[in-house]
Amino acid sequence: MATLVEIAAQIVASHASSTPMTSDQLIFEIGKVHNALKNLEAGQSIEGTEEVKPTVTVKDAFKKGEVVCMVCGKGGFKTLARHLSTAHGMKPGEYKKQFGIPSKQALSAKNYSEARRKMAQDRGLADNLAKAREVRMANIEAKKGAPAKAAKAAKPAKQAKPVAEAKPAKMTKAVKPPKAAKPRGPKAKTVA
Repeated sequence: MATLVEIAAQIVASHASSTPMTSDQLIFEIGKVHNALKNLEAGQSIEGTEEVKPTVTVKDAFKKGEVVCMVCGKGGFKTLARHLSTAHGMKPGEYKKQFGIPSKQALSAKNYSEARRKMAQDRGLADNLAKAREVRMANIEAKKGAPAKAAKAAKPAKQAKPVAEAKPAKMTKAVKPPKAAKPRGPKAKTVA
């Protein structure tokens, strides 16, 4: 029967056949799989028993043009959120907490963040956001200061469509008014 190390090596070898890995990554994966197999053999759960050690430092993980995953060491990402959820089943908050990354640190490459920021500024999204916040705060203040009915009345009315854009009314059958009831009884004679 094969030893745990041999089984772990076979598992990692089959994984490495479909995913390119460096020698350091291979050794790390073999150790991780070996620990998991050892815990399973001892009747312990896999989750929570092993401590994931970062493959790179925080400073090296966030480069100018790419982000490197500190769990598996894979690089070349512009952002890490999707990789973390699909490959490791982690949320960005968990990842930051596990590796001591500041909460305000973006999980994206610096160039990517700067390019997105510049694009937003060029499109005027910051101004639009500021205007929307002002309108929202004014609506909140209006609701606090006035009764509910007055706040609803303060909302601007919808603008009517110009006549050129208005759709023609549908043609419907004209409804005939009911006939007037004829008086019953003897006819009154009219004197001329």
